Amino acid sequence: MSTTLMVLIGAAILFIGYVFYGRYLSDSVLKLDPNAPTPAETMNDGIDYVPTPAPVLLGHHFASIAGAGPITGPIAAAGFGWMPVFLWVVLGSVFFGGVHDFTALVASVRHEGKSIGEVVRAHIG
Repeated sequence: MSTTLMVLIGAAILFIGYVFYGRYLSDSVLKLDPNAPTPAETMNDGIDYVPTPAPVLLGHHFASIAGAGPITGPIAAAGFGWMPVFLWVVLGSVFFGGVHDFTALVASVRHEGKSIGEVVRAHIG
C-alpha cells in the first residue's frame, strides 16, 4: 500500500469519526449546549480565563496531545508491523484518544475550568 493511499484512508477515517462519532458524543452522550457560557466568558480575568478564537485553541490542544507519538509510532511499527500500528493509531485516535480528550475537556468546562484532578476530587474525594 502506498504512503499516499494510507494518508488518504487515515484522513478519511479521522474525518468520518470527527463528523459522525463526534456529533453522536456531543448530542447523545454529553448533551452539549452550544450556547452555554464557558469559564473563559464567565470568569474572564485576562490571564488564565480569556475567550480565545477556535483556531488558536485547536493549535494549543493539538500541540499538547501530539506528545510522544512521533517517537513511539515507528518503534511499535518495527515490532508489530505497519498495518496493526496504522489501524491502532487511526482507530485508537477516533475511539479512545479523541473521546478521552473530548470528555476531559467537557468535564473541565462544566466544573468552572478546574483541572481533571480537581474534578475527580470533587466527585470521589
